[in-house]
Amino acid sequence: MINPKIKNQIAFVLTVLLTIASTACAQSTREVRKTSTSNSLCTPLETRTANVPEQKPAFAGQTRGCAVKSNVAFDVTVLAKGLDKPWAVEPLPNGDLLITEKSGKLRIISAKGEVGQPIGGLLPVGAGGVSAASGQGGLPPITARGQGGLLDIALSPNFDRDSTIFWSFSEQGEGGSGTSVARGVLTENRRNLEKVRVIFRAIPTYNNGLHFGSRLAFGPDNLLYITLGERFDKTKTRPQAQQLNSHLGKIIRINPDGSVPTDNPFAKQSGAMPEIWTLGHRNVQASAFDENGRLWAVEMGPNGGDELNLIEKGKNYGWAVISYGEEYSGEPIPGNITQKEGYEQPVYYWDPVIAPSGAQFYTGNAFPAWRGSLFVGALREQRLVRLVIKDNRVVGEEHLLIDRGQRIRDVRQGPDGALYVVTDQTNGELWKITPKR
Repeated sequence: MINPKIKNQIAFVLTVLLTIASTACAQSTREVRKTSTSNSLCTPLETRTANVPEQKPAFAGQTRGCAVKSNVAFDVTVLAKGLDKPWAVEPLPNGDLLITEKSGKLRIISAKGEVGQPIGGLLPVGAGGVSAASGQGGLPPITARGQGGLLDIALSPNFDRDSTIFWSFSEQGEGGSGTSVARGVLTENRRNLEKVRVIFRAIPTYNNGLHFGSRLAFGPDNLLYITLGERFDKTKTRPQAQQLNSHLGKIIRINPDGSVPTDNPFAKQSGAMPEIWTLGHRNVQASAFDENGRLWAVEMGPNGGDELNLIEKGKNYGWAVISYGEEYSGEPIPGNITQKEGYEQPVYYWDPVIAPSGAQFYTGNAFPAWRGSLFVGALREQRLVRLVIKDNRVVGEEHLLIDRGQRIRDVRQGPDGALYVVTDQTNGELWKITPKR
């Protein structure tokens, strides 16, 4: 017979032990949720098998984000058809739109959808050190091969006063082609270009038609940020994404006249290309500044490794030392790991990939529910992707325009708050997205 007093003491001790165990279990559960490689508190939008399922994200929510629905009703108006692989759309202040076609034509489409003739003009002798021969549409000669051609376009920060535009294109040089950027002034009738000159040429050139990168974005500092691919070759050009004596696989920052800002991170480093802002990129075809003036880049990665990165001065984004995914052949990326000190982790990555091209942070009033969202065109997945970002993390993903089944090459916000989209095909289209009437 156990003494009642001792029996009560044993019961008390057991209660304390059970309480401690229960608390520890609850704490353990919370920690598992915090460190889980998938978000257990939501339904992921992506449910297909990953290309490399054994690779684990560095933090919760880094991939397979929560499915969200904004329940926004909208109309899609096809403003123009028959465009030849349009690569970029840039709204003008009056509601018209500049369009680049990869084959080498630059044209204006009116707000009502009237397709203008290719913009002409004469290239001055010796401008920017290039030939005086004019290419299609009065632009410098363009090498339209593979992924190359006439690519992105951007308005000068002072466009209302100087009518200046900037465009990127693939240009033939010694030893192959490379990504170049030119500027010119639209004439008053907007039919011609004047004062055309090349302000940047990526070095070295390479003889293939792949990974030119080529998005242009002006920052709040009124400087031009240019994204460049590493030209794809596994042994000859890919390693240059990590080398400061090459422009390949970099994001570049220059003044509008092509000169180098003195505060660029490697401007005073011996042997480094002074234009370099960041390094370690594969093929960035989407970039945009947010409302806080920060640059984001959406990168075409390997199979299972498309990335969203927050771009910061002088940082290394890893390719191909670190990366998620695998070669498109199905082979592992040689020597690749997913994390290493000194290399930036992507804010988000897609596995399987979407093939991102074109990006826009929405700031307009036409769609209040979308304000602050990042829109990204998807070529492979043929849709418009909307990302909800909070505290530098993707907290939601929505896919739009899936039913149209077309490769979306670029997306831009117009002065009217509408979204404008171009589709990547020989018979390409220009769409306008507005609130449903």
